[in-house]
Amino acid sequence: MAMTRTAGEAVAKVAYLSSHVILSIQPALAIDSEFSRHLQGYSDSHLPGLVAEKGPEIIPLRHNVDPLLSAFQPLRSGKLVAVTTSSSVLLSSIPHLYKLAQYPIVLHVSLQASPNPDYSTITAIRQSGFVFLQSETLQESQDLALTAHALAIKSGKGVLHFFDPANSRDDSPIQAEDRDLVRDVLDLDSARAIRVASSDRTWLYVDDGRRATIAADHSSVSEESQSEGIVTHDASSRALLEKNSSGGGSSVGSSVRESSADSRPTVSSATSIESSTIRAVTSDDVYEFVAAIWTKISRFTGRSYQAFEYTGPENAESALFIFGSTGMFVDELGAAKSSDEFVKCGLITARLYRPWNGPQLAESLPASVKRIAVLEQIRRKTTKWGPLLLDVLTSLRMGSSGSGSPLVVGHQLGYIEPATVHQALRGIFQNLNSDEPLQNLEVGSREGPREPPNQYSLAQPKVESAYMKILDQVFGERLYLANRLDAASVGLSATLAASPEYGFGSLLARGDHRSRFISEVKHAAATNDFATDVPRSWLSKWALNAEHDKLANTIAPEVISRLSHDGSRLASTLLESKSLFFKESQWLIGSDAWAYDLGNSGVHHVLASGANVNMLVIDSQPWSERAVADAARRKKDIGLYAMNFGNAYVASVAVYSSYTQVLEAMIEADRFNGPSVVLAYLPYNKEDDSPLTVLQETKKAVDLGYWPLYRWNPDNEENGEANFSLDSERIKQELEEFLRRDNHLTQLMNRHPTFAANLSESYGTEVRALQKRKAKDAYDSMLESLYGAPMTILFASDNGNAESMAKRLGNRGKARGLKTMVMAMDDYPLEDLPTEENVILITSTAGQGEFPQNGRTFWDAIKDTAELDLSQTRYAVFALGDSHYWPRKEDKHYYNKPGKDLDARIAFLGGQKLADVGLGDDQDPDSYQTGYAEWEPKLWQALGVDKVEGLPEEPPPITNEDIKIQSNFLRGTIAEGLADTSTGAISASDQQLTKFHGTYMQDDRDLRDERKAQGLEPAYAFMIRCRLNGGVASPSQWLQMDSISSSYGNETMKLTTRQTFQFHGVVKSKLKSAMRGINKALMTTIAACGDVNRNIMVSPLPTKSAFHRDVHHVSAKISDHLLPSTTAYHEIWLRDNDSDEKQTKVAGDAVIDKEPLYGPTYLPRKFKITIAVPPHNDTDVYAHDIGLIAIKDMDGKRLEGFNVLVGGGMGVTHNNKKTYPRTGSMLGYFQASQIHLVCEKIMLVQRDHGDRQNRKHARLKYTIDDMGVDIFRSKVEELLGAKFEDPRPFEFKSNIDTFGWQKDEFGMNHFLMFIENGRVEDTAEFPMKTGLREIAKVHKGDFRLTPNQHLCLSGVPDDDLDTIKEMLKKYKLDNLHFSALRLSSSACVAFPTCGLAMAESERYLPELITKLEGCLEENGLRQDSIVMRMTGCPNGCARPWLAEVAFVGKAYGAYNMYLGGGYHGQRLNKLYRSSIMEGDILAIMKPLLKRYALEKQDGERFGDFVIRIGMIKPTKEGKTFHEEVAEEESGGE
Repeated sequence: MAMTRTAGEAVAKVAYLSSHVILSIQPALAIDSEFSRHLQGYSDSHLPGLVAEKGPEIIPLRHNVDPLLSAFQPLRSGKLVAVTTSSSVLLSSIPHLYKLAQYPIVLHVSLQASPNPDYSTITAIRQSGFVFLQSETLQESQDLALTAHALAIKSGKGVLHFFDPANSRDDSPIQAEDRDLVRDVLDLDSARAIRVASSDRTWLYVDDGRRATIAADHSSVSEESQSEGIVTHDASSRALLEKNSSGGGSSVGSSVRESSADSRPTVSSATSIESSTIRAVTSDDVYEFVAAIWTKISRFTGRSYQAFEYTGPENAESALFIFGSTGMFVDELGAAKSSDEFVKCGLITARLYRPWNGPQLAESLPASVKRIAVLEQIRRKTTKWGPLLLDVLTSLRMGSSGSGSPLVVGHQLGYIEPATVHQALRGIFQNLNSDEPLQNLEVGSREGPREPPNQYSLAQPKVESAYMKILDQVFGERLYLANRLDAASVGLSATLAASPEYGFGSLLARGDHRSRFISEVKHAAATNDFATDVPRSWLSKWALNAEHDKLANTIAPEVISRLSHDGSRLASTLLESKSLFFKESQWLIGSDAWAYDLGNSGVHHVLASGANVNMLVIDSQPWSERAVADAARRKKDIGLYAMNFGNAYVASVAVYSSYTQVLEAMIEADRFNGPSVVLAYLPYNKEDDSPLTVLQETKKAVDLGYWPLYRWNPDNEENGEANFSLDSERIKQELEEFLRRDNHLTQLMNRHPTFAANLSESYGTEVRALQKRKAKDAYDSMLESLYGAPMTILFASDNGNAESMAKRLGNRGKARGLKTMVMAMDDYPLEDLPTEENVILITSTAGQGEFPQNGRTFWDAIKDTAELDLSQTRYAVFALGDSHYWPRKEDKHYYNKPGKDLDARIAFLGGQKLADVGLGDDQDPDSYQTGYAEWEPKLWQALGVDKVEGLPEEPPPITNEDIKIQSNFLRGTIAEGLADTSTGAISASDQQLTKFHGTYMQDDRDLRDERKAQGLEPAYAFMIRCRLNGGVASPSQWLQMDSISSSYGNETMKLTTRQTFQFHGVVKSKLKSAMRGINKALMTTIAACGDVNRNIMVSPLPTKSAFHRDVHHVSAKISDHLLPSTTAYHEIWLRDNDSDEKQTKVAGDAVIDKEPLYGPTYLPRKFKITIAVPPHNDTDVYAHDIGLIAIKDMDGKRLEGFNVLVGGGMGVTHNNKKTYPRTGSMLGYFQASQIHLVCEKIMLVQRDHGDRQNRKHARLKYTIDDMGVDIFRSKVEELLGAKFEDPRPFEFKSNIDTFGWQKDEFGMNHFLMFIENGRVEDTAEFPMKTGLREIAKVHKGDFRLTPNQHLCLSGVPDDDLDTIKEMLKKYKLDNLHFSALRLSSSACVAFPTCGLAMAESERYLPELITKLEGCLEENGLRQDSIVMRMTGCPNGCARPWLAEVAFVGKAYGAYNMYLGGGYHGQRLNKLYRSSIMEGDILAIMKPLLKRYALEKQDGERFGDFVIRIGMIKPTKEGKTFHEEVAEEESGGE
């Protein structure tokens, strides 16, 4: 059986078994309480309960949001409720406790703050009507927790079980409570019979008359009465109950005053028996129930309990009655020596504290006891005599006669160090045994030790910093937060200092101080006490504008400056308060805790005062059905509450919905002269939730109308403008319904009749003029004038396919006479759906069968509602997906899941199908168009418009070829787009054209969803790629690139797999400046991207400098020869707008330009050339359109010619077997002097014969496979006028870089350093970028970028060697102590900037390698090079298909795994596993690496090994890439 180790765990387990609902009250949602971690663990493991068979509903609540309000709704629904909490919430919840005491609720209270808890919290609420049980040990906490639940069920009353967790911290673990015992003690039949009648009256603070009752002739609560659940409120029943209850038993002594069954009139809350048989539960009933429960526990376990526990000698003459932590006293009394004063002392503790059973206390004491020391651990003492002392005195004097009563002496128990317990006991007994003992003697320290630093404290959740940052941005130095948590408030607790009452008071005081200061300034300006007259004029000017924020803050620095130079005593006095010269923007910051009645007083004070104070109230409660349904929580709508005053500015904002509206609201609030309330929505389930979670919750709340965005400005009325402005992007409810929420509109209308009249008059015009509703209504109005049936088309689309399809369908519908409207699902008001006649829904599939981003809110709403009646609505659904995306059979249901779910849900709501759900499949011959072509005619037939004649022909879609030919030699409208400051983007066609200029438009995908929810466009920026022939840059060029990255980019540089520089994060306004900066470095970006020949790659060759010069010279010759001739690049990026340069034009505006090689349409697709020098294939020569293998002359020193490979290429589309990677095919050998012409002719054949219809089939590799190598060779030779010679012999030995220092034949030094994944940046641990910049300032040679994304510092003379080495060491650039796996790895950029990325790559591969390096060490493979590559998509930028092991992104966090590539880059790998996560990767790689270490042959590479052992089949050519894979990506059917 499981062992229980803490009191919190024991209590949590019993509560879980015994409740329908548990309110888990926590310091913060991200901070566990004594109980919450255990409760969540039980819930996560689906532990069955006893009362709730599937386990209780666990509701986490913050301690400061009036949490006990949440108990009323489930209690009134007949559910058993438990509350787990610290004692911190009890005092603020007193108004609720009196009512909750009459319900079967259990409060488990952990006393705070340990190790010296304050029991005064318990004594302060002892008259609330609850039954109080106290436990001390671990075993007692478990048994009394069970007692509490059984008693609540039996009596129908509230039970509060309290304990000090520190008291049992050192107890040995115990066995968890037996389920059979719990079942028996709880009396589950009674528990299931509990029902509480519903009532329209749900008062929270007024007594609703409910009382726990029993049958007068029965010893237990009437099950019949409970099961019927009839509430009796009539006067006769009330009177009869009063009569019956007055004759019930009562407790003695102080219990007469403090019984949990008090003497107030009572009414049965659940009775079906004749009223004459019903009476209220009394103290005697509680005693009887408790005794029966403890008897059951004793019978089952042998453990017995009494209302008062006495331990000690039977002949004791003195005793301690402790109301506090007893642990240390028990240990000390047990170890007492014969010489100690307390050797024969007894110990008394109260197990049943309320109702107080005086007679049983007297009976529990031995008759020999003459003196009793009462120790009360109460820090907040409000009366002279402690409550327990009065209880004991009254009970003993009433229970025995005259002088026979023991002497009772009260003591105040504070904190006692364990080492001083013996001394404390001696002091207690010396006082007790003295002739005249002192009452209220303090024992120990009252305050006790300070709470440990990790104790719960007030702190602003990290996610809430968004609003704080906006305040800082808007108001800067003017901002003053009155109740900031980090402010120094001498003598005040952080809780009090952060309260609205304190903050408001401090602002009033600060305002008074400034008013006095203004008066002092005015007086000073009228005196002659300054050294000069200059300050007087400035002070007068300031005083006139002191209340005007802009003017006052503009003048203030001048005034301070004049006073500083004056030097007079008066000037010095004024300067002592110089901060008051500035007019501050004063704010109170609060949470939704201020929205509850128990925390609302500060808000009320501010509003009622009319003071010019701004309040920012951050509401963090996510929208949920439970929150909406639980009206009893009575969370105030502070906005409508404030509007009711009529003197306050009010705004409701959400930063993750509309950033602009937040700014407007804060600025308007600051300008408003009076109270301002800005309600800011920031929903989270836990304080450490991600921004993405907050964004999603915000979107749901705003779209469903739970959190409307609005502004209310009373000043607008004076200007003839509407006071109320609704800013939500889309109205979900009518304005009247929104304002009537919580019944505040009636009050508002009564107080402001003019507003009521204006509201009814302006609704039709003012509201419909707002945002998307206005657009929809106007569109509807326009459609009414047309003929034909209406058709509303709603789409959900991430990549644009579903949106394009929806718009095309809309156009086709219009052509057939239908009134069509097309919009995103999330932009559509769901409440309008039942009014639609025909609705067409088109959705693509995202993630794991999820809805696209702009359809998720729509789906979340429609799947959770049963109120929509769609019986009059006809509908059809078309879904887009990929049947092969999920290879595992268990994942097949994700295929087109959104569309299928939507179809089923609308049918469930009564919708009438126009056609069966259509399924578009990317695997079909024409992709999703195949299924669509079958589905659309069925739709027209169902709508009766299938036989319309004379339909216009649809224009063909614009292709890249159209864009190129219409671009006027790559000009397009790029210049106009750059000049457009209204957006950070450029047009779609220009995005294709700028690639030819070396730049891609991207957006920050980390921010995409957040900005979208804020109503902002994506964070657009541009990537710039340089054209750097052979990857060689001078030191001055390096410095210029470094400067560009810092001045215009994101302060990092990327060394790419194409051996060049790449910059990210360049915003549009800086794009031209960055381009010019590159040009100043004598570099360019033209043709770095696009359908042209791109940057030519060359092996770095650090040890063969002369040969490197030869090869580099040839590469430059090829690059220049194949460069585009258009002058558009110079015109757009380099020419000054005001220069006199003009192009010669004809026919008005046609620029004379030409492309002798490319022609106006350039190439069908990109074209890449690389040069490799055996034995190094570090450029992956087989992976490019043209691969040139350098052949040396007979002496082996200089370049002679090249073996020519053609048709290599890496781009693939997942699941599309028509696409594949390919290694180059050998054409033959050609001499070096003519190789530029060879490259030209190969490119021209591709230009003329490449596929320009299908870009996925447009690369040279497909042209060669379609044509055949021999035919292709013949066409090239025909253009050349010469034939290829037979290829010359060569051998490759590796395709990785050789790191460290090397010397060339001229004695120059070269250092090849490791730059992980090519990212050059500075971090706190590694100042790489700074180090390279400093080296570039002194280096005399070159920087050679490698194709594997590393950097070679070339040409270092011996004289400079020591200096360079010292600098490398200083900046940690000489560190090569990495595993060979890491040194052989490579990754593309992927997230967050690449728009094609499906998964992380550059940011994740280092982490994955780290998790594998331990395995490498264990198996002796740390120095074994294994080529591992990762890309975020299948386009192959890091050339993954040639790696020995590769991971290619399939979805976020999921990768396809490929094995078997050639170590020399000569062989493609093959799919091993599809869509695997990190856990799967590690589970495969670790055993495989171990096996490789044990079974590899001498010199055997990893890629060869996995083929030899049969793990994977070799890929012999690109066309067989998808054959004989280890796991079919399609998965079969």
